[in-house]
Amino acid sequence: MAKNILICDDAAFMRMMIKDILTKNGYNIAGEAENGLKAVEKYNETKPDLVLMDITMPEMDGIQALKQIRAADPSACVIMCSAMGQQAMVIEAIQSGAKDFIVKPFQAERVLEAVKKVVG
Repeated sequence: MAKNILICDDAAFMRMMIKDILTKNGYNIAGEAENGLKAVEKYNETKPDLVLMDITMPEMDGIQALKQIRAADPSACVIMCSAMGQQAMVIEAIQSGAKDFIVKPFQAERVLEAVKKVVG
């Protein structure tokens, strides 16, 4: 069965790019969120197999959203996405329960490798 993935990024073109990579490779898109608050809401609504979450977003950043999602569902699988040079944030994300992280700009192979590693 295809895995359902929630995409959270404040940039619409990034969400579109990720959606394109995933759908071409047989994944379902459970939903999209443009900020951390929406990500938490959508997670609770859709209960996806995986969340791809940007770190830097308005309203609530990805790390806060990750913490809220993991508090509500300790088995939640989240892969964080960040721009280069955010090592401290990446470390905090992993310590907060992220399963992996992907650095922007995305390489399709790296996105798929991370997704396969986490949800198969």
